[in-house]
Amino acid sequence: MIDIARLTPTDHPAWESLFRAYIDFYERDEPQQMYDTAWAAFQEDTRLHALGAKIDGELLGITHFFIHPNTSGPDVCYLQDLFTDPRARRKGVGEALIAAVVEWAEKRGCSRVYWSTHETNATARRLYDKVADYRGFIRYQIELPR
Repeated sequence: MIDIARLTPTDHPAWESLFRAYIDFYERDEPQQMYDTAWAAFQEDTRLHALGAKIDGELLGITHFFIHPNTSGPDVCYLQDLFTDPRARRKGVGEALIAAVVEWAEKRGCSRVYWSTHETNATARRLYDKVADYRGFIRYQIELPR
């Protein structure tokens, strides 16, 4: 049984371990301050939101998301991060987390939930192709100095 819920203070060490693994997967290196700031925002639960997936009480998956305005309709929900511990993959954890974000966004009147992933992330894309529509969009970005 997969339990999906907001993260609590006792989840912090496991959450940080999973989030670090997510950041490592995308070959990024972030300072401790980024993790601390994100955790504080998720605990505040006003602008940024997080859910965790537990099996037998162990946190094995996380997702981070937020609502933003949409120029052509109701607000939308961006699912920014989704990560599942490799031991829990193909056990429904990722799908359960996505479904929970969809339910959360529906309750708040959002018109859609969307996300992006790297084209080489074949494992995640198998799940995403199963639960969502790929609309063919390509993302561009410009990094700004911090």
